[in-house]
Amino acid sequence: MRIRPLGERVVVKPLPSEEKTKGGIVLPETAKEKPQEGEVVAVGPGRLLENGTRVPIDLKVGDRVLFSKYAGNEVKIDDEEYLIMREADILGVIEK
Repeated sequence: MRIRPLGERVVVKPLPSEEKTKGGIVLPETAKEKPQEGEVVAVGPGRLLENGTRVPIDLKVGDRVLFSKYAGNEVKIDDEEYLIMREADILGVIEK
């Protein structure tokens, strides 16, 4: 994948949602919720302020993140689904 996000945007690869419920019921594709967890695959240079200074993004490639359900724009590159979203749409980083 060769994509470079601009400004305060990041590219996230959504992680697949659960196939089963905790009780063991297999969910059909239509009943699954949109994923809200993903892995950062590219990071832009950061937000540019009016005075010309740049505020760097507080994320790095490889971070597992939580984002709001309908955040970002879906794009398909090389048959892979990605989301391009602003840093503000990311709710938090999952630390191991």
